[in-house]
Amino acid sequence: MIPKDLFELMRKVGVFPAVLATADKDGNVHLTFVTWIYPIDEKTIRVALSSNAKSSKNLLQTGRACLMLMAQNTSLACCGKAALFQDRIEEVKFPVSVFEIRLESVEDALFPGGTITGTIPFMHTGDLQKAGELDQMVLEALRSL
Repeated sequence: MIPKDLFELMRKVGVFPAVLATADKDGNVHLTFVTWIYPIDEKTIRVALSSNAKSSKNLLQTGRACLMLMAQNTSLACCGKAALFQDRIEEVKFPVSVFEIRLESVEDALFPGGTITGTIPFMHTGDLQKAGELDQMVLEALRSL
């Protein structure tokens, strides 16, 4: 289960940087940096991805995913079964799919004597207004679907 403090932080900050691991049908692992994630409950996380992304294709093939979530004093490997929740967010001009990951395991990924001192620093570059509008559109869809 996602700890309550991390669950609340993820809901509060909106865009929450994380690392998503997927694998294709041959077992080849793919890692990608994601920010459109939203916890539905302590065992379910929604993720929005470009429909054409390798991660999306892998999730459709294998239905397996692992998210590395990092925040103050926390590094968790959250793994489980992923399923396509919505093929497309209609409001977004390019194809974005929504997947739900039903967590089967949540493991502490910090080594003894190490800690994380905060969330992953992240900011958009380029057109900040357009990026912010897109983030709001996608996050609203993740919350309300």
